[in-house]
Amino acid sequence: MQKTVLTPDGITNGANGASSQNGAGVMDLTLHITDPELRETLAEYVNVGQRHDFAMSALKIGSIALQQARGRIDVERVRQEGDRIIENMQSVLTLHQSSVADKINTSLALYFDPNSGQFSQRVRRLVENDGELASVIRARIDGDGSELAKTLDARVGASSPLMNMLNPKSSDGVIAKITKSTEDTLVAQRERILREFSLDNGDGALSRMVDELKKTHGKVGEDLQKSIESATGEFSLDNKDSALSRLVNRVGEAQAQISKEFSLDEEGSALARMRRDLLSEIEKQGKANAEFQQNVVGKLAEMAARKEESERSTRHGVEFEDAVFDFVRERGGRAGDVVERTGATTGLLRGRKVGDVVITLSPEHAAAGAKIVVEAKRDSSYTLDKALKELDEARRNRGAGVGLFALSAGYAAGAGIPAFGRHGDDIVIVWDAEDSASDVVFDAGLSVAKAISVQSKSGADDSDTDFTAIDKAIAEIQRETAKLNDITKSANAIDGHVTKILEHARIMRNGLNRQVSALNEQIDALR
Repeated sequence: MQKTVLTPDGITNGANGASSQNGAGVMDLTLHITDPELRETLAEYVNVGQRHDFAMSALKIGSIALQQARGRIDVERVRQEGDRIIENMQSVLTLHQSSVADKINTSLALYFDPNSGQFSQRVRRLVENDGELASVIRARIDGDGSELAKTLDARVGASSPLMNMLNPKSSDGVIAKITKSTEDTLVAQRERILREFSLDNGDGALSRMVDELKKTHGKVGEDLQKSIESATGEFSLDNKDSALSRLVNRVGEAQAQISKEFSLDEEGSALARMRRDLLSEIEKQGKANAEFQQNVVGKLAEMAARKEESERSTRHGVEFEDAVFDFVRERGGRAGDVVERTGATTGLLRGRKVGDVVITLSPEHAAAGAKIVVEAKRDSSYTLDKALKELDEARRNRGAGVGLFALSAGYAAGAGIPAFGRHGDDIVIVWDAEDSASDVVFDAGLSVAKAISVQSKSGADDSDTDFTAIDKAIAEIQRETAKLNDITKSANAIDGHVTKILEHARIMRNGLNRQVSALNEQIDALR
C-alpha cells in the first residue's frame, strides 16, 4: 500500500505521512492509494511537484464530474458568465454598428451631398448650359465649322469629288472623259479605215486589191482603168460625194450626236433628261415627306385632343381609382392585409363617402388591425392644403389612423406638389398609373404608412421600442424620392441624349427600393 499526503507544499510519501500545516483556505488531505491503476499512473510522475499537480487536477475533475452527476452545477455562476459574454458582445456590436453607420454616412455624403457631393457636381457639369454635353453636341452639329457641316460639304458640297465628277466643264469629269474616249475611238477608227483604203499604204486593203488585180489580169483596158479610178474615187476624201467621204461625215454626225446626248446645255440630251428626272423624283420625295409630317402632326393632335377629352371626363377619374385599388390590393395581398374599396359607400360621417380604399393590416403585422385609408384623385384643382384637408376627413370617415393621398401624375405640376411627402399621419404622393417606374413611390408611401401605424400603436401601448431606425428610413425615403424626381425631370428634358443620367436615376430608384425594404424589415422585426 502506498500512502500519499497532499499538502500545499507538496506530496509526502510514507507510512505515517501527514502535514500539520493548516491555514485559512487550506485543507490537508492524506490519501491511501490502493487501486493498482491509480498507483501506476501516479508512479509515472517521478517529480514530486508534477505528481502533486496531476493529482490535484484529477481530484478537481473528478469532483466536478461527481457534482454534475448529482445535479449540483453552479447555475448562478453560469448565468453570470453568460451575461458577461452577452454584454461584451453587445458592446462590440454597438461599436461596430456605429463605425459602419459613420462610414456609410461619410461615403453617401461624399457622393450624394446636394451641395458638395461628387455626383451632384458631375451632373451639374454635364447638364448645365455650357456643360460637357452641350459642348459635345455643339461641336458635332452646330455652325458651319461643325463636323456635320464639314462632312456634308466634303461629300456633296460644291467642291466635293462627286460634284467635280458631274461638272460638265470639268476636264476630269465623267462627261469630259466619255467625250474624249468617244472622240479618240472615232479618230482611231477613221485613221484605220483611211489607211486600209490609201494607195500609199502598201499593206492596205486597196493596195492589196490593186496588186492582186495587176498580178491576175495584167494590163487591162481603158474600161477597167476607168473602173479602178472610179473605185479609187469612192475612197477619196477629196470627193465630197465619195463613199468614204459620206462614211466620214456620218461618223462625225454620230460623234456630234453622242456629244450632244451627254451635254447639259442641250435640253433634249439624255443627260439633261436624266437630271430632270432626278430632280423631279427628289421633289416628289420632298412633297411625300411633307405630307407624311402633316399627317403625323394631325394624328398627334387628334390623340392629344382625345386624351384631353378623356382626362376631362368623369370616367377617366374612375379609371385612375381602379388602378389605385388594383395596385393596393396586389401589394396588400402579398402581406396578408385586407383591402376594401369603399368609395361608393358612406362611412362614419353622415352622408359622406370620402375615402376610396381602406387597408386593414394583417393579424401577423406589428400593428395588426390598424387601418390606412387611401384617397385617389385625378384632378388638377387639388393643392397640397386641399389634399390634406380631404385626407383628414377621409381618416375620420373610415376610422383610420393613417391616410395616403394618391394624385395622378401630370395634375400636380401646377400645384407644386412633390412626388412624395409626409405630413404627420398623412402621406401625399404623385403616381403615374401608366409608368411602372413610378411604382416605387407608391410602394414607399404604403411602407411609410405602415411604419406610422406601428409607431402609433406602440406609442398607445407605452412601448419602449426605439423607432430611430424607422424615422431615419422615412426621412431617407423623402430625400431619395426628391432626388429621383429631380433627376428624372432633368433626364427627360434633354430628350434621351444623356443615358448616364437615366442610369443614375435607375440607381437612385434601386436605392429607394432598398430603403423601402429596410423600412419593411424594421417593421417586421417588431412583430
